[in-house]
Amino acid sequence: MTPAAPAGVPVPAPPTHAPPTPGAVALVAAGGSVGVLVRAALAQAVPAAPGGWPWTTWAVNVVGSLLLGVLLGVLQRGPDAGRRRAVRLGVGTGVLGGFTTYSTFAVEVQTLVAGGHVVGVAYALVSVVAGVAAAAAGLVLTGRRTRSAGAPAGAPGTGGRGDA
Repeated sequence: MTPAAPAGVPVPAPPTHAPPTPGAVALVAAGGSVGVLVRAALAQAVPAAPGGWPWTTWAVNVVGSLLLGVLLGVLQRGPDAGRRRAVRLGVGTGVLGGFTTYSTFAVEVQTLVAGGHVVGVAYALVSVVAGVAAAAAGLVLTGRRTRSAGAPAGAPGTGGRGDA
């Protein structure tokens, strides 16, 4: 039983989001299957050397972060409804969520550190910094592209006659 709020203290409203629909769940599942299969194929094609930098996981996570930033930058141009929502769920949460992998990253860091490999700490730090930087770069790139695409011809930043 939830205790009543003291007099004069506002009671927060319950969440207003609707539960996921079967179609939304199917989009995420289908997209996630694609992302996981691509990542698994890459990991098998280019396995990490024992005690070495796990390049495949690192590249997958950094590229995935960049693509998530780009996707977010494109999708934030309108409401999260209709096609935008379907793309966000299918491509963002699904494909890119399945493609990127925090669990493999965490296991690789733990294995490297437990094995006495100093590269494990560097891998953890560089991966997080590179992932955040890649996502930010994706947002910046789509932001610039959006402004340039919506600007009149010759406006600064569009590559037209108005640029110095």
